[in-house]
Amino acid sequence: MSLTFAVEIIFWLSVLALAYTFAGYPLLLFVMSHLRPARVRRAPITPAVTLIITAYNEERDLAAKLENTLALDYPKDFLEIIVASDCSSDRTDEIARSFKDRGVRLIRQPERLGKVAAQNAAVAQARGEVILFSDATTMYKPDVVRTIVPAFADESVGCVGGRLVYVDSSDSSIGQGARSYWSYESHLRTYESRIWSLIGTAGCLYAVRRSAYVPLYHEAGSDFVISLEMIKQGLRTIYEPGAVCSEETNRKVDAEMKMRVRLIAHTFADLWHYREMLNPFRYGFFAVQLLSHKLMRYFVPFFLIALLGASATLAPVSFFYRTLVAVQITGYALAAAAWLLSRLGLRVRLLAIPQYFLLANVASLIACYRFLRGERFARWEPIREPAVQTAAPHEAP
Repeated sequence: MSLTFAVEIIFWLSVLALAYTFAGYPLLLFVMSHLRPARVRRAPITPAVTLIITAYNEERDLAAKLENTLALDYPKDFLEIIVASDCSSDRTDEIARSFKDRGVRLIRQPERLGKVAAQNAAVAQARGEVILFSDATTMYKPDVVRTIVPAFADESVGCVGGRLVYVDSSDSSIGQGARSYWSYESHLRTYESRIWSLIGTAGCLYAVRRSAYVPLYHEAGSDFVISLEMIKQGLRTIYEPGAVCSEETNRKVDAEMKMRVRLIAHTFADLWHYREMLNPFRYGFFAVQLLSHKLMRYFVPFFLIALLGASATLAPVSFFYRTLVAVQITGYALAAAAWLLSRLGLRVRLLAIPQYFLLANVASLIACYRFLRGERFARWEPIREPAVQTAAPHEAP
């Protein structure tokens, strides 16, 4: 086998991997969801619900979040509200206690062990049949609980994820890129849910059947791992797009990068922890979803590097490859320029998506490196920018 032929194989395998990740897998989901759709039996039920707000140093947003929660359209006698404080050192606990006469309970961790440990402790004391998890920065539509609980009438459903709508009052390029990325994610989740089960939820809005909840290990990415735990019990996680919440996006490159690195590193660790679930002979199409939606997505930067390297190696022998090298370098240069400009406070709207694409893939590389080094992220530090009033969304876009 000649060197040229070997490099051409690398080139075309990289092209196929990228094509499958961004086009082939969505097409596969579309076909599968029509060939074997899994129905959800919904009914007008009113189970007791415990809403858990996990918080670490959330004094900026907690009062507004509690007011938003107390205004939810659900019978007060059936809604328990818990603030799970992960050993907060600011006024978080004080603010939670000030709502005690309105039915809000504070559960404070005696030691800071991370978000998942705080969730586990709160669930252990929860009285609801359904546990709804939220963040302190997330605003809910008034009908969120009423919209999310009917699916629990179906005994095959163990978890229900809602729809997160990102808002960005400053209209930043990072915010625009994040909204586009999340719109693509929501599209995939719609079809994954129709086939059988989601492989993850939005961490700021998902509900779990109390009888199916198992304490998660402290380093877990709970919004991803919860779906894996449901599958292990023969249950499914479904998507309820009518249950809508809103959250302000990061508006700065550094903040978004830090968040994505932490999230992806969590996912690598979780996939390793649950690596047996990547076996399609045991877990069927759910394993295909994990491989396609998670592993292939986070390996995209490696495919891109291989594509560029192969194109550059083949460029001297073909105008086709020379053109592809020029296109790739130009695209990366424009995305990098937009990245640098955004750090200076300048916005180029046309380059928002390429910029975010570059950011997400650099984050994947960093996260992979940190995972291989053995770094884990049990504790979390809120990444907060100056307060922006985020109202509950009145209608989903």
